Amino acid sequence: MPTNENEKKFQHPVNANLDHSPKKAMLLSIIPGMGQIYNKRLFKGLILFVLFAAFTVMMFEFIAGGLQGLITLGVEPRVDDSRVFLIEGILALIFTTFYGIFYYFNIQDAKVEARRIRDGWRPGTVMENFRNAWDRSFPYVLIGPGFMLLIFVVILPILFMAFLAFTNYNLYNAPPRNILQWVGFDNFIRLVTIAEWRTTFFSVLSWTLTWTFVATTLSIGLAMFLAILTNDKRLKGTRIIRTVLILPWAVPGFVTIIIFSALFNDNFGAINTDIILPLFGTTIPWMSNVMWSRIAIIMIQVWLGFPYVYALFSGVLKGISDDWYEAADMDGATKWQKFMNITFPHLMFATGPILLTQYTFNFNNFNIIYLFNEGGPAVRGQSAGGTDILISWVYNLTFTNSQYSMAAAISLILGLIVATFAFFQFRRSRSFKDEGNF
Repeated sequence: MPTNENEKKFQHPVNANLDHSPKKAMLLSIIPGMGQIYNKRLFKGLILFVLFAAFTVMMFEFIAGGLQGLITLGVEPRVDDSRVFLIEGILALIFTTFYGIFYYFNIQDAKVEARRIRDGWRPGTVMENFRNAWDRSFPYVLIGPGFMLLIFVVILPILFMAFLAFTNYNLYNAPPRNILQWVGFDNFIRLVTIAEWRTTFFSVLSWTLTWTFVATTLSIGLAMFLAILTNDKRLKGTRIIRTVLILPWAVPGFVTIIIFSALFNDNFGAINTDIILPLFGTTIPWMSNVMWSRIAIIMIQVWLGFPYVYALFSGVLKGISDDWYEAADMDGATKWQKFMNITFPHLMFATGPILLTQYTFNFNNFNIIYLFNEGGPAVRGQSAGGTDILISWVYNLTFTNSQYSMAAAISLILGLIVATFAFFQFRRSRSFKDEGNF
């Protein structure tokens, strides 16, 4: 009998099997399922062995051919289609990754169970083990179909685009007439070294960032101002006012953009003919001048974007207790102090992550750029229009100029910018930092 707590801590259970080796179970699991059979989990081991064997037999030829095709991208022009080889190679990589993950878990599972058996655990009956496995895996069964769909609908196209950025795919070197070649980082280097590409890229990038910041910030600012205004208890008829302010959100965005495109038309648009011309005796080139086109697009986006944010802010303001403001009044706080120390922090804490999505959405807001003026007007010496943002420029490079590899390279840069911005900004938000503290 142990005489103190330390001896009890290191004492093995009575039914412990000290000869059962986790290391041996891991080594046997090099052949999938053998480690589980060693652990007296015969049914589980047989299932794993059959599944891995079936996958190896059925997919070995496809994976080997796919990986080889991913390296060569074809051999014989007009017969081998490099795009097909590229897709098959990506699928082979995905299947290989899945195989490697499950192979690793097969080894780890044998090791963990062997360790438990050594410490005294005994496997139950087949039905008990099945019920326990089902209970543990039920959440994964539910998310499994969606996860598989995500892989082949989202991840596969993204990987195809990413790989395409490192090839020489363009109008003059298109499969199956030609075989694509890997060119490494040549497309990215051309983007910053060749004068035409460099000028266009940095011009479009700077406008994209300006457009994203200005249009989104103005939408949020206008929504915040109107939400605070309509939340004032002295204002009458707030229900009707809120309904009117949310109406732009009810109209489909593309309909609103097309209507505004007609209103801003240089020649017959109502804004020029009925407002600007009678008041100032001149017209504004909304569609043909780069600066005025950008101003028009920003105004349209403010109109489209503020109702949604206004609805969010209105809901948050209703949840702020009046006690905060009463206490501030007793302390002699001004309206600005109450806004900065009570209203604004509450609004940002509740809606911060959602507001970040507004910035990322406008960064890739293709609809308004294309529907208003198709990215125009044209700019001399550039392959992009004056209002083109990165995503609309990529669209034109792909479907108009057939510069597929360059478009893929720009798309890759675009995705990295958006992902990095969203990741770091979300991690800095108070709602992320305070998660789990309530």
